[in-house]
Amino acid sequence: MRNILVTGGAGFIGSNFVYYMLSRYDDCRLVVYDKLTYAGNLDNLLPVQDDPRYTFVRGDICDRADVEAAVRAHAIDTIVNFAAETHVDRSIMDPDAFIQTSVYGTYVLLEVARAFGLERYHQISTDEVYGHVPAGRSSREEDKVDPRSPYAASKASADLLVNAYHVTYGLPITITRGSNNIGPYQYPEKVVPLFATNAIDHLPLPVYGDGRQMREYQHVRDHCEAIDLVLRRGQVGEVYNVGTGVEVENLAMVEILLDALDRPRSLIRHVTDRPGHDRRYSLDIHKIMALGWEPGHTPEEAIAETARWYRDNEWWWRKIKSGAFREYYEAQYGERLRTAAPLP
Repeated sequence: MRNILVTGGAGFIGSNFVYYMLSRYDDCRLVVYDKLTYAGNLDNLLPVQDDPRYTFVRGDICDRADVEAAVRAHAIDTIVNFAAETHVDRSIMDPDAFIQTSVYGTYVLLEVARAFGLERYHQISTDEVYGHVPAGRSSREEDKVDPRSPYAASKASADLLVNAYHVTYGLPITITRGSNNIGPYQYPEKVVPLFATNAIDHLPLPVYGDGRQMREYQHVRDHCEAIDLVLRRGQVGEVYNVGTGVEVENLAMVEILLDALDRPRSLIRHVTDRPGHDRRYSLDIHKIMALGWEPGHTPEEAIAETARWYRDNEWWWRKIKSGAFREYYEAQYGERLRTAAPLP
């Protein structure tokens, strides 16, 4: 595993994976292949732009000829697929891009990996493929998928394709299903960077419903370490859950974030919930821990550290939130906020 094609590598988790791998392995070459949609941002890769082990190629994973050209030109032996439309709210508003990228794009990458006989194809998935998890249990890798949003359905479909290529063609694949990742360079439509940047500007924080949805907030670097471990020591054909093993209510997350930024609870606004909002995710992570991995951050540490990163890096997010983001924000939260009441 020397020449890795990191699809979606200009996005949030992908760019952090590039940093991690370049900091850890001197003999590893990373080729970022990214379409640069709204959430793909070359600013995310500025710290490594002059590293000779890093190369950027602009391209769409749905374009087989371009993917093949990149694999051939850079002698790629491994694909790690981060490329996806990732925001549940956007998938509810417009599911088309999610199906195209996550399902058809994954198919194209699998076909290329098969045609070139690559050493490994690794798929980045999500705990959302399991759907709502009842209290008292945690999702195990062998559980059936039960997605409840277009985003989750597109990711579950991709997982099934990846597994099918292993069973049918013997393609050497692995899959990691991560919980809610947070950290540097996450596009501010996602809840933690959205709330952090709003709080910095003393703007209201639109909390869906009662705010008691349960999530596992994990630091993106911990996830990157887990992906690396699975690539090197994971069993081919297997799925590995990657989370914290610790659930946090969304309201508790908001309070940790506000405390880290020294902002008042009065910024919280309870707004109309989104359709089909899963109440709880919980991952059983014993399988990956058996490989020798464990989270390096508690959820509280990850939330507070992430909030402070946005406080200290306004250069990165202010230009994002001043552009087309405003139209999205108004469409998603405008009416919700206008009809919401502040905390008593």
